[in-house]
Amino acid sequence: MTGMESPVVECTDLVRIFTAEGVEVQALQGLTLRIGRGELVAVVGASGSGKSTLLTILSGLDVPTAGSARVAGHDLAAMGGRERVDYQRHVVGFVWQQTARNLLPYLTAAQNVAMAMAVARTRRGAARTARVAELLELLEVAELAERMPAELSGGQQQRVAIAVALANEPEVLLADEPTGELDEETSASVLEAMRHVNRTLGVTTLIVTHDPTVSEHVARTVQIRDGRTSTEVLRSTRLDEHGREEHIAEEFAVLDRVGRMQLPHDFMQSLELRDRVRLALEADHVGVWPGHEGAGAADRGAPPPGRGAPGHGAPDPGRGAPGPGAPAHPPATDSEIAADSDASGDIHPNPWRSPKTRHAGGAGQGAGAGAPGHPPAEDAPGHPPAEDAPGHPPEDADEEETR
Repeated sequence: MTGMESPVVECTDLVRIFTAEGVEVQALQGLTLRIGRGELVAVVGASGSGKSTLLTILSGLDVPTAGSARVAGHDLAAMGGRERVDYQRHVVGFVWQQTARNLLPYLTAAQNVAMAMAVARTRRGAARTARVAELLELLEVAELAERMPAELSGGQQQRVAIAVALANEPEVLLADEPTGELDEETSASVLEAMRHVNRTLGVTTLIVTHDPTVSEHVARTVQIRDGRTSTEVLRSTRLDEHGREEHIAEEFAVLDRVGRMQLPHDFMQSLELRDRVRLALEADHVGVWPGHEGAGAADRGAPPPGRGAPGHGAPDPGRGAPGPGAPAHPPATDSEIAADSDASGDIHPNPWRSPKTRHAGGAGQGAGAGAPGHPPAEDAPGHPPAEDAPGHPPEDADEEETR
């Protein structure tokens, strides 16, 4: 997310390496993430993508191997033991997937919420009782205050767990798969409760999950893959010309500091992108086409019909995309290059190709020394540059040759 003046959560080039039985596992590979005050964000990824590792670092339960992580001004890599305990009690609230880890089984719902304040030594007497009642009412479980956890349903337990996490007025609420043990209907109810808390209290909320349907309940979704952020989806609502509400979802690929980005998997499948892709730098966008030998002439020349910017329908002929009657292959220019694409969807510069080489017709003819385009956004994940990672190619290849 760009234009964020003072993010509450800020991770930069975050790396976490574990060693298991003599084998190193890199759970986070240069992840960068920024979350603004009051945002409700979901980090979505498959098992092993690094999302839970990210959350344990942000909760103060683990420390990064490299990079930086700051939450509400606290440097998580440099905190001492006493500061870490204070951070966990007052700055962040945490909701686990397993309900047994959230609530003490021998205390009632109200006593569980009060216990969080007793441990942190916040509020006493009537003030503590009032806070318990306020939170249980907010989470719509006030009538269950005297019940034991075993007497509550899974959804009710998670609502009480959210109340416990909010007891000491944290600046950030962290939730690790909060709906992982719930059915679809109950999951939606708990997520709506978290939205209600976010809107009412303004607490910054981060949910990590493998369930892509969670994205429907948040305004911003960050996809994590191979230990780094790959794409983001921003959702908004606007009125059409008839005054009706329409929901807009815009998908963004995230650039790192050396020009690499990961394309969504369905984009790669739809356009048959593999090994290499062709890039064309236009005045206001970068075109991407298949660059392998098996791509048909039409496929090599232009994007398939109806596949423009994500969520916006067909490409606009007035914005550089081929229109009716236009040649299938765009004119060769010095700004048209080739780049490598790997199996995970990464598009990255190839240092062994000259920026002067162009595609004139068939695939396999063009090359490039770097990925052209705009500088990476402030929140783009910054991976440590590889030894052979080049910078951006010169704007004028002839001048570069002369020099």
